[in-house]
Amino acid sequence: MENPFGEATCRQLAGLLLTRYDREGRDLPWRRTRDPYRIWLAEIMLQQTGVKTVLPYYAGFLERFPTIQALAEGELEEVLSLWQGLGYYRRARHLHATARHVVRELGGRFPDTCEAMGRLPGIGPSTAGAILAIAFGQHQAILDGNVKRVLARVLALAMPPDTTVGKRTLWEQARRLTPRERPGDYAQAIMDLGATVCTLRQPLCPSCPWQGYCAAQREGCPEAYPVRLAQAPKPRKYQFQALVTRPDGRVLLLPKRDATLLGGLWHPPGDEPGLSAVPPEAEAVRRHLAEGLGIQVATPCPLDAVAHTFTHFHLTVFPFLCPWRAGEPPEASGGRWIDWRQDRRTPLATLHRKVLARLSESPATPALEA
Repeated sequence: MENPFGEATCRQLAGLLLTRYDREGRDLPWRRTRDPYRIWLAEIMLQQTGVKTVLPYYAGFLERFPTIQALAEGELEEVLSLWQGLGYYRRARHLHATARHVVRELGGRFPDTCEAMGRLPGIGPSTAGAILAIAFGQHQAILDGNVKRVLARVLALAMPPDTTVGKRTLWEQARRLTPRERPGDYAQAIMDLGATVCTLRQPLCPSCPWQGYCAAQREGCPEAYPVRLAQAPKPRKYQFQALVTRPDGRVLLLPKRDATLLGGLWHPPGDEPGLSAVPPEAEAVRRHLAEGLGIQVATPCPLDAVAHTFTHFHLTVFPFLCPWRAGEPPEASGGRWIDWRQDRRTPLATLHRKVLARLSESPATPALEA
């Protein structure tokens, strides 16, 4: 599409936005520093997560890992433990991997080019641009979710932002609008605009400094933008999980060793998500534990199912209360008995805390059977 704004108009738009930022910008802890480590940490946490949710995690993380050296020396399990509840755990694995790479290969200093920054795990073009603009004062544009929405409305972009042409158009406009003076403040300002004014629903157009330039607002339908791709329905998957409980209340958990969904976290034993919507028979659960882990349990008792939604699919978990009778998991399994109510060090996904909570809702553990 033809660019609607000339150079003078782009300067004017940037000036209007920076004036608003100077007057109304949010006071956030990562805005009080130029430390690339702290800015990088905030940018990773803020990917797909709101500021209110991130604030306590950011503070707790820096208390334990105040420098990139401290993070590089820490263990992934502790990083994941601090990340519990923040979701999208691949971010935490990338965070740890990046810290170790920067410390071991780059002398503890972040690279200062987009190309080198983009080679680090978990850092895409927009995150790289944000870090370089805010921490290093470089003339770099950003295009996160908030900025896509703002620019798609200003342009009344007739195509979804994540198409090839849509993405190219928005990047071109983002670069044209980013001023050479104060690029870091501009990046913060346009993120603020999307988060607090040009919101997904019910945008506050009268409060927007760009109101007079916004094509979507002139059309009277800002919420019609960004144009959305037709979404295929999310598939539904199912699995069972065995809550093997000892008399002292501890539960058997296993580590998920691969780097796929929930990798590095701990979970109750069970099968992999599949398409069968029918929970297994109790005998099949008992056999799974005996053959796979060498654990003998009393007759498994089904508990209420747990529903959970991931980015790409819906999952239903069928939990079974399985009172332990004998046996220990093999050393190679990495199994661990924990008091899940008290233990905050073993990293658990929200899904598995929901599954374990079924133990509190269930009747008293049945007597062990022969």
